[in-house]
Amino acid sequence: MSVLSPIRRTAMVLAAASTLGLLASPAHSQETPVKFQLDWRFEGPAALFLAPVAKGHFKAEKLDVTIDAGNGSGGTVTRVASGTYDMGFADLAALMEFHANNPTAPNKPVAVMMVYNNTPAAVLALKKSGIKTPADLSGKKLGAPVFDAGRKAWPIFAKANGVSNVTWTAMDPPLRETMLVRGDIDAITGFSFTSLLNLEARGVKTEDVVVLPYPAHGVKLYGNAIIVGEAFLKKNPEAVKAFLRGFTKGVKDVIADPKAGVDLVKARDGIINADLELRRLKLALEASVLTPDARAEGFGAVSGPRLSLMASQVADAFATKERINPDAVWNGSFLPPATDRNLFATAKK
Repeated sequence: MSVLSPIRRTAMVLAAASTLGLLASPAHSQETPVKFQLDWRFEGPAALFLAPVAKGHFKAEKLDVTIDAGNGSGGTVTRVASGTYDMGFADLAALMEFHANNPTAPNKPVAVMMVYNNTPAAVLALKKSGIKTPADLSGKKLGAPVFDAGRKAWPIFAKANGVSNVTWTAMDPPLRETMLVRGDIDAITGFSFTSLLNLEARGVKTEDVVVLPYPAHGVKLYGNAIIVGEAFLKKNPEAVKAFLRGFTKGVKDVIADPKAGVDLVKARDGIINADLELRRLKLALEASVLTPDARAEGFGAVSGPRLSLMASQVADAFATKERINPDAVWNGSFLPPATDRNLFATAKK
């Protein structure tokens, strides 16, 4: 009987152990990695995504989620489409535009959960301009970055409110509110909870600002949704369901304790003003998440007729190459049960 060499004996033991699962990888290696990109910087609303990471909700779902800042919804959609990111947070109109302008793209993202049931887009002006209603905007000079959601959807707002003869000035995002304060433009478009606080940071009092939210003036567009790349969705359907479950739990945590949520944002980006971002988070929740429409449709879900109307409006306003198929941009089959998505019970506590 031959005697095994020490090296060969060790190799056989390792092979047997591997076969029996005795050398199984640590638990974390069994987690599905998910690269996620936000629509913007780490500001108050980012707490909705940082909370389920910090609270362990994603880990409990066997997910290893990394959250990165973004620089606009259009960029997030493109990066998810390219496969650089698996999932993201982006304006539904930007997703619709991508689908219609890139019909043959191989990895078109799909929206799987509506977070901002009502678009945060708004027109903001200073009271001293004399602007009080949408009708007062006719003949005025407006400004916004070219990719701003409110600016791109402006034709829908203008049509709904009979506004005409508006001229536009483009600028980089940091200059938008500055130019309004300087009087270079009469009004701006932007997310209400972003531009209002940016104006305050430039010395303008809240009571001196006129805010005309799109949803309050006939524009019932959906806002930001969680999107997933087509390839990742097909390969990891259970991971997508798990992400939405963990995310929903995190949103409830933030609603229950917004300050703790902002503390998580502060931990990620130490230069933020925590008090300012707490206000921004609360404004975002009130204006876009905990809305009457979200209560009626169910957090995370959408209304078919409303989605179809938005698809038609966006195709017209954005002058897309093709018409937008609402069924191609939305898939609600991965959502947790409606009872688990009831944020309003949490909000009442």
